[in-house]
Amino acid sequence: MKIKHKSKISFALLAIIIILLIAPIVPIILNGKMDKDIALKLLLMAAILVFILHVFLQTSYTIDGGKLKIKSGIFPYRPIEISEIREITKTRSLWSSPAPSFDRIIVKYGKSQSIILSPKDKVAFAKDLCNINPKIVNLVLED
Repeated sequence: MKIKHKSKISFALLAIIIILLIAPIVPIILNGKMDKDIALKLLLMAAILVFILHVFLQTSYTIDGGKLKIKSGIFPYRPIEISEIREITKTRSLWSSPAPSFDRIIVKYGKSQSIILSPKDKVAFAKDLCNINPKIVNLVLED
């Protein structure tokens, strides 16, 4: 049985990324000096923005049997054995991860491995994992 959890998206995080991409080109546009080189840079920025949007909108976490499968845009991650998950807790870490939101959890597994995720419904996600592995220390509490 597969259970798919979509990722939560922080529009503030997306706005920061968009501003960082657009800020360098605003003065060029305001000067009105559009040439072939600038048009190429704008096209490149647009392509990067579309790619980032794709990653944000296509991040999901699938529980498939005894595995947690993580996909962020076109990037699949190595599946995690749910039997190896030790703990799930909230985190404020901003480390790069398949979590396009500021509202994140950290999943600790194996001896010392972890991954930061941002499921839309953290509580349901944690419960689904705990249903498969009741030994998981679930520190994700309802807000």
